[in-house]
Amino acid sequence: MASNTVGKLVIVRHGLTEWSGKFTGWTDVDIIPEGITYVKKYGQKLKEEGYLFDIAYTSYLKRAIRTLWWFMSEIDQMYLPVHNYWQFNERHYGALQGLSKAETARKLGEEQVNIWRRSYNTAPPPLTYDDKRHPRFEAKYRHLDPRNLPLSESLADTYKRAVPMFKETIHKDLMAGKNVIFSAHNNSLRAIIKHMDNLSDEEVMKLNIAYSIPLVYEFHSDGTPKKHYYLESDEVVQKVIEAIKNQAKGK
Repeated sequence: MASNTVGKLVIVRHGLTEWSGKFTGWTDVDIIPEGITYVKKYGQKLKEEGYLFDIAYTSYLKRAIRTLWWFMSEIDQMYLPVHNYWQFNERHYGALQGLSKAETARKLGEEQVNIWRRSYNTAPPPLTYDDKRHPRFEAKYRHLDPRNLPLSESLADTYKRAVPMFKETIHKDLMAGKNVIFSAHNNSLRAIIKHMDNLSDEEVMKLNIAYSIPLVYEFHSDGTPKKHYYLESDEVVQKVIEAIKNQAKGK
């Protein structure tokens, strides 16, 4: 039976990675020491403010998994049950994966790169099925039909896999009164926030998620968002987001 009180959701975009400035997508890169420093800082912020969680969710990618581990460590809640779903992975960037955003912008133009990065329905050029970057070559996806694994995705494609899993898992836990911490990626989180906040295709194109800084959602009793806020000043959040936007500058 659902609780009268809907739980809180704390969203965290993974920490800075060794591929910051590159199209990463499903490439399983790790977070760097600088990224860990910021994750630990904001984990302490959660601890200071007394956040207690019941369950944790993340993707199949180590940058999100390790970010979650560091948060759980800093708040001294390593006992939390963790659920991994590949549907919460980052958007698949196809043949762009591994390329520098700035270098690609210099070669193909910032306008084209921004279409691939920011548009809702346009997917980058796909991988070929035999490309060694295809996820079918990774052990973590061995139980999945390779025909169901993406060769490239638009944000709309990411929405189609991330939002149904969110409804099936995280949303149900929230409605049962559980507090959830959720570590994932810019585009899977953008898709889920589009759903929660009922954003238009045009509005979500302008949305960025800051690295490492917890984004808290509180809900009405019917499960619709009441309010959301970062555990940081608007000035700091905007500075992080502006740096993300500038990654595709070709100059």
